[in-house]
Amino acid sequence: MLFQDNERYQAMKRERMVKEQLQPKGIRHQATVESMLTVPRHKFVSERFQDMAYQDTALPIDKEQTISQPYIVGLMTEALQPSSGDKVLEIGTGSGYAAAVLAEIVDEVYTVERHQDLAQQAEDRFELLGYENIRLRVGDGTKGWVEYAPYDGITIAAGAPVVPESLADQLVTGGRLVIPVGRKEGVQELMLLKKKADGKLARSSLGQVRFVPLVGEEGWNKGR
Repeated sequence: MLFQDNERYQAMKRERMVKEQLQPKGIRHQATVESMLTVPRHKFVSERFQDMAYQDTALPIDKEQTISQPYIVGLMTEALQPSSGDKVLEIGTGSGYAAAVLAEIVDEVYTVERHQDLAQQAEDRFELLGYENIRLRVGDGTKGWVEYAPYDGITIAAGAPVVPESLADQLVTGGRLVIPVGRKEGVQELMLLKKKADGKLARSSLGQVRFVPLVGEEGWNKGR
């Protein structure tokens, strides 16, 4: 009974998060809204942060990484315009929350995490919550996941110096890629890129953000 009461309470907090934080800031994509009403964000943070799970703030996770604030997850998800039947690639699994939000909408989610410990924690959460349409691997996310390319959408949850060429190459024509680009520390520009028929990328800005660095061969590696 206590478990059921707690889950009802958490569902109420999710509804408040969407109605008071996301929708007033412009998140309107119906599938995104419904997914964020469904996915239990409190299950993706440590116990000591569960009371803060539905506040519009980033929270720390292991390996000096973060779980992005709900609005940013909603913004990046909405920007992809995901729909059933899509196949999406996520770079930077982290806690697994954003992958779960996508998995409620699309057919297949492929996600890459460079930290083994975070990957295992995310896998455990996916299994516990019954997400069978998420595949995860440990590796250099800047290189994407060629085996299952091309993707209808690609989202990168870390700030890059430039758009990794490997990721752009793995996007279908007409597909969308969302990535923070800019300085290694401090403010970056959240970019939406749409792949045109000639292979070029049309770019638009979604605003300023702060993300941890995208580390890898085509990101912030030792040579930068």
